[in-house]
Amino acid sequence: MNISEETFIANLGIHIRQLREKKGMSQQDLADDCGITQNQVGRIERAEINTTVKTLVKIANALDLKPKDLLDFYIK
Repeated sequence: MNISEETFIANLGIHIRQLREKKGMSQQDLADDCGITQNQVGRIERAEINTTVKTLVKIANALDLKPKDLLDFYIK
């Protein structure tokens, strides 16, 4: 199955938003826990940027997940 990079990044952003909301966290909460800005969290969730693996690890840690859990989602 081939998937475009844009589709993957968009679905990743949606998944991160869903996980964050499931934990009852605001974008600002997640940003504070990751040491990044709220603006960056929003841009990741809206697929406006292709974030780094380093930031994905920070997000996973802040959400109390394994990094692989961020990549375990259904592609629409």
